[in-house]
Amino acid sequence: MKQQYFILVLAHSLHGRLRRVHVPHQVLYIGLVLAMVGGFSIFGFVSSYARMALKVADYNSLRHEAEELRARYQNLQKVVNQTNEQLASLELLANEVTVAYGIKQKLEGPTDITCEGKLVPTFSETVDEYNYLRSSNLSRFDFSRLWHVNTRPSIWPVDGVLMSSYGERTDPFSGEGAYHTGIDLSAPIGTPAHVTADGVVVFADRSGGYGRLVIVDHGNGFETYYAHLSRFEVVPGQEIRQGELVGAVGATGRVTAPHLHYEVRLRKAPVNPYRYLTPITTARQPKTDFSF
Repeated sequence: MKQQYFILVLAHSLHGRLRRVHVPHQVLYIGLVLAMVGGFSIFGFVSSYARMALKVADYNSLRHEAEELRARYQNLQKVVNQTNEQLASLELLANEVTVAYGIKQKLEGPTDITCEGKLVPTFSETVDEYNYLRSSNLSRFDFSRLWHVNTRPSIWPVDGVLMSSYGERTDPFSGEGAYHTGIDLSAPIGTPAHVTADGVVVFADRSGGYGRLVIVDHGNGFETYYAHLSRFEVVPGQEIRQGELVGAVGATGRVTAPHLHYEVRLRKAPVNPYRYLTPITTARQPKTDFSF
């Protein structure tokens, strides 16, 4: 039996020649099948690539969200840590007020600690207690100074000769008029220098023309300065009573001879120390201005 076939006619555009090609049915069917298989394969590849690209985009989005959540978590952790520190500080403050002012209520009944209820106050309770303390004009600085009695600088800081008084004078270095913010007491190097009132040491270090300087805060706005020391006997934060040592007379800083420069300040402004010093029996007359 003669095989059926298709005739494919090809014509040349320049020469006008015709060419016939016999294409059997089987070849055409095979070509169609291969074309369909290729089309499905391409479609599957494209769809797989699209799904993969979508998954990658979703992954990148999730990773970005995870980074944002991690950053937010770290910020929240910092806030929690700060809150915990504030709670601890407020609890310590409340305990100090309790001990200092005796406002803690006595528990009735058994003394077993398990009967006292919760040991740690809630955040709202702590804040309420803090607001009460603040409204009562209580400060931690006051608690640590309940034992302070002599808070006004009234004794002489060193046993020496008054060489330069408070107020207007001639600067020993420039020869021009200057304002002396304290008094100068001449004494040999190493002479003990005493604090003139109860207080807390807030500074003990070198300070420019003052040389070795100790500053004591006595509360109520009063501070005293002890300058040109040869050594320190105190450290910052130390509580000190009237008459105790702050250091020794020296010649550090802007000086021409050993002495103690002593200042009294009220709300950071220098005032005349004579207004607070106790009268002395022996005359101490100013001699020569020679210091800061």
